[in-house]
Amino acid sequence: MTQTRIIDGRAVAQAVREEVREEVSTWIAQGRPAPRLAVVLVGNHPASASYVRGKRKASAEAGVESETLVRDENISEEALLDLVRTLNADQEIDGILVQLPLPEHISEKRIIHAIDPAKDVDGFHPENVGRLLIGDPAFVSATPAGIMELLSRAGIALRGQRAVVVGRSNIVGKPLAALLMQRGTDATVTVCHSRTQRIEEITREADILVAAIGRAGFVTRNMVKPGAAVIDVGINRVEDPTRARGYRLAGDVDFDDVLEQAGHITPVPGGVGPMTIAMLLRNTLAAAQGAYR
Repeated sequence: MTQTRIIDGRAVAQAVREEVREEVSTWIAQGRPAPRLAVVLVGNHPASASYVRGKRKASAEAGVESETLVRDENISEEALLDLVRTLNADQEIDGILVQLPLPEHISEKRIIHAIDPAKDVDGFHPENVGRLLIGDPAFVSATPAGIMELLSRAGIALRGQRAVVVGRSNIVGKPLAALLMQRGTDATVTVCHSRTQRIEEITREADILVAAIGRAGFVTRNMVKPGAAVIDVGINRVEDPTRARGYRLAGDVDFDDVLEQAGHITPVPGGVGPMTIAMLLRNTLAAAQGAYR
């Protein structure tokens, strides 16, 4: 078997961000305003705050104007809805992103549904999800879009191939399955989840195996077809007393166990993760360009 190729998500994400930067520069040179992204952060969830800081930094590097609106975790649902409506009406705002998760007293569903679909750069609004399912996408959720970009740039053939997605979330599993089934991609897709019986029999048939189930080390060597492309979406904290912070990040794939079995594999960290912000920037530029028509 040929040596497994590790897909460098950081390098691909940097390439996408550079492409966005060049497109934004051209857009501005044509006399148009810079794309503008409004990010709403509720509360002080450490992971969310860190992610938002990363978005702000990446936006600045790409020439995208980013505004972070921080609200107290005790904000009422109606007050947050009013903020979303204000951003919807602001013609200078191209993209709106409400950072999840939200406090328990706020309905994420109501907030997401309130965002103008033409500014929904997260791709979570039902209209954008529906457009994806019928093959007319405007904004696609950043993580699934990033996975497709990784597969494309790694030269992994999809047409006629068997793809198995382990995980059925609205953010990754379902939209990714729809992307893999699009006309022109033409993969044959199976979606598994935590209650799938004899799951290893299904995953072993996959030419492309995507793990997005949220369980550290769930996918092992015996679940992988020799030479398959294995895409690891998981980001799990695993206790590790040898680390200064007391934990390490691990994916849903047992990387060391699967490495020699796979043809391609993404690491954690440094695989799918960096692609999320890169694709968000691409969506923000697309929103400024009027992608939602």
